[in-house]
Amino acid sequence: MRGLPLLAAAIALSLPLPGPAAAEVVALPVTSRAITHFTFGSDQRTFGKLEFLGGISYSSSNPLLGAVSAIRFRADRQDFVAVLDTGHWLTGRIERDAEGRLSGLADLKIRSMLNEEGQDENVKYQMDAEGLALGKGEVLVSFENVHRIDAYPDPGFMDARPARRLALPFPRRELRSNRGMETLAMSPEAGPLGAVPVTVTERSLDPDGNVFAAVLGGPRAGTFAVTRNDPWDITDGAFLPNGDLLLLERRFRLSDGIGMRIRRIDGGKIRPGAVVDGDVLIDVDLSHQIDNMEGLDVVVMGEDDIRLIVVSDDNHSILQRNLMLEFRLLLGK
Repeated sequence: MRGLPLLAAAIALSLPLPGPAAAEVVALPVTSRAITHFTFGSDQRTFGKLEFLGGISYSSSNPLLGAVSAIRFRADRQDFVAVLDTGHWLTGRIERDAEGRLSGLADLKIRSMLNEEGQDENVKYQMDAEGLALGKGEVLVSFENVHRIDAYPDPGFMDARPARRLALPFPRRELRSNRGMETLAMSPEAGPLGAVPVTVTERSLDPDGNVFAAVLGGPRAGTFAVTRNDPWDITDGAFLPNGDLLLLERRFRLSDGIGMRIRRIDGGKIRPGAVVDGDVLIDVDLSHQIDNMEGLDVVVMGEDDIRLIVVSDDNHSILQRNLMLEFRLLLGK
């Protein structure tokens, strides 16, 4: 996995491996390996406007673990909720070493998600969970292919069917089958949008080639667009405490190689009808410890210590890795 040719071959030759569903909550064994250097063979710590703090690669003897598409951390900054694009919930907590660096995962639990009829173990096409947001008393999940945003009760989401369904902010015909609402993030109450969910599609484009997005409530409710920079596709997003939106993007095809970048969008510019763009915080390729990066969350450790945690989707392929990487936002850069 240390170079473009190897991973490019892996993409071309590998197919996602089918796995069983989990009709009940299952505890997962997990092993983790620390990642201390982000660039292979280098001690470099600063990348653009981020500082690499460490990371882990992790795996399990249970084939259910993998395909993580979104992750959100609880207020304690340790416990998390994640969704898999195979239609599963995943919960757990992170562990840190004596220096405070990511060292492993613990208390992992997984369960097949219930649909609105209360059925679990559904086929992937029907339960392709991609985006995740934690609201007040509910967990919001966006799905591709069968496009929708469902709200599950919190606590109790792992054993419950959706309590409600949000109205689609876009005409269904505008949402591409596998390029739909990839990002779902909750804006902070103190930000310019207020405490409301925001969704951004992966590659559902308006007539000008911009990415469809929407604010799903509050005084600025409505659709807007994000400038798309080919060949980058948006895979997740999270808000900073001041209301700026971070967008995780991947470059993941043979002709352009593999890459990860993060853009920062000024939250004050998000409003109905706007087309927004922003500064690139980091732009890296396969000379760094990345894979198919799918999930992003912001964890505030202190006023001057804002962390970004990024996770990968291994597509249940033996040629890819489950990664969790942590960066610190360099304030003032």
